[in-house]
Amino acid sequence: MSKYSIGIDYGSLSGRAVLVNVETGEELASAIYEYPHAVMDETLPDGTPLGHDWALQHPQDYLDVLTHTIPEVIRGIDPGDIIGIGTDFTACTVLPVYKDGTPLCFKDEYKSTPHAYVKLWKHHAAQDKANKLNEIAEQRGENWLANYGGKISSEWAIPKLWQILDEAPEIYAEMDRWIEAADWIIWQLTGKETRNSCTAGYKEIYNKRTGYPSKEFFKALDPRLENVVEEKLGTQIIPLGEKAGELTEEMAKKLGLKPGIAVAVGNVDAHVCVPAVGIDGPGKMLAIMGTSTCHIMMGSVEKQVPGMCGVVEDGVMPGFFGYEAGQSCVGDHFAWFVENCCPASYVEEAKKEGKNIHVYLTEKAQQLKPGESGLLALDWWNGNRSVLVDVDLTGMIMGMTLQTKAEEIYRALIEATAYGTKMIVENYRENGVDVEEFFASGGISQKNQMMMQIYSDVLNMPIKLAGSEQGPALGSAIFAAVAAGKAAGGYDDVFEAARKMGKVKDLVYQPIPENVAVYEKLFAEYRRLHDYFGRGENDVMKRLKEIKINTK
Repeated sequence: MSKYSIGIDYGSLSGRAVLVNVETGEELASAIYEYPHAVMDETLPDGTPLGHDWALQHPQDYLDVLTHTIPEVIRGIDPGDIIGIGTDFTACTVLPVYKDGTPLCFKDEYKSTPHAYVKLWKHHAAQDKANKLNEIAEQRGENWLANYGGKISSEWAIPKLWQILDEAPEIYAEMDRWIEAADWIIWQLTGKETRNSCTAGYKEIYNKRTGYPSKEFFKALDPRLENVVEEKLGTQIIPLGEKAGELTEEMAKKLGLKPGIAVAVGNVDAHVCVPAVGIDGPGKMLAIMGTSTCHIMMGSVEKQVPGMCGVVEDGVMPGFFGYEAGQSCVGDHFAWFVENCCPASYVEEAKKEGKNIHVYLTEKAQQLKPGESGLLALDWWNGNRSVLVDVDLTGMIMGMTLQTKAEEIYRALIEATAYGTKMIVENYRENGVDVEEFFASGGISQKNQMMMQIYSDVLNMPIKLAGSEQGPALGSAIFAAVAAGKAAGGYDDVFEAARKMGKVKDLVYQPIPENVAVYEKLFAEYRRLHDYFGRGENDVMKRLKEIKINTK
């Protein structure tokens, strides 16, 4: 009798579940649930205004994903044949909770308090705290800083928590735990608090060998943070692939499953994709492309690479050092253009032809040759995650004239994200980390052939595509099968599970030599602009941002 596992992927705007055959990796059913509260970046549900660079979510949406998607994907399946559940989340997405796991924002007295809600990964309002943290860490000569490219991002757990302490100390005092949503949802499924090694290592400055930074460091940030690890974070870190616990009777009843099913320790959407494409060794970069892009790779040795998001032992799969880098704005980049700059005539024509506006623009942009538009853009509409680690940088387009067309701008924005990825690849290579193969996953990689060809040409590398449109969810299902173990019909080894359940498409994008030659010239110009505006020679972007803030 076939056995199945369920993978649940929590994205920025929705959650999706897949039911997977453990033996073959075949995806039998999938379901998606859009978050009713979406991303709260202007107001709370009751109208309470939010500040500049805020991005919050409501944890009820995460629970609703479970009750809406799981009953749908298991329809017609004997619950007794489902052996495990795995989940993944965008990270760093964190929330304050009580000791029983109840989020503070569920309490009536805190429903109008912004700091009581989930801080989404792209909450950038703690940048001043990140700047101060980096300054103090550098002054103190903290060795761990090099493992994060020399900078801790405002997107990570400690700056966000420090913001709460500084701006809403009553919330800081009230919370018992500051926990990743990736771990919180596992708590809801199992009734047990756990902490996964992936988010702890990449987002909370935890090291497998040395633990968290010292109490003295946290005290140097703020005396009230001296005991933050013990008081708010917790110290029991569980490796990826382990079983976090078992599905509770209460949750099993809600989901139509049997209690006692294995629940895998929480994971991150990008990192969990690696086994989903069958990667089982070093030198193979996977770009998970969505609203943002995360670049994950494994290495046999630990190298300190400036501007990377982190290198974590066992951070992706056991026995390897997991490297992470990323771009803060990719799909969001194109959505911004469509929502704010696309001519009405294009929208009308797309409707007339029965096409999505992105498809329509892509078809027009595809007729252009590399360099034909005369445009060059910087992909910093949401700041720069790698390799500059600076959310105060902003986007730019150069070369526009009165003859510039919408499809030319659209293509230039796509090319900019490809150049940003090439900066990351070259940065790794220049610092002794080989990038030998390139894989792509996520919705954009599956839908936009022009974009993937551009990436292949810009990188001058073949690009292999994930065999699933739900890469993170499939990856979570793979880890669920490992958490269940061989005795239950799963696997005892994530590498074996990856080889059996992971997959890539037959289609491989190959670089076109004449395009490569043009893009090498354009990338050289991109790199000049990247360093000129991003490395301090001209801080005009930051000055403009400051003027904007001060004139509101």
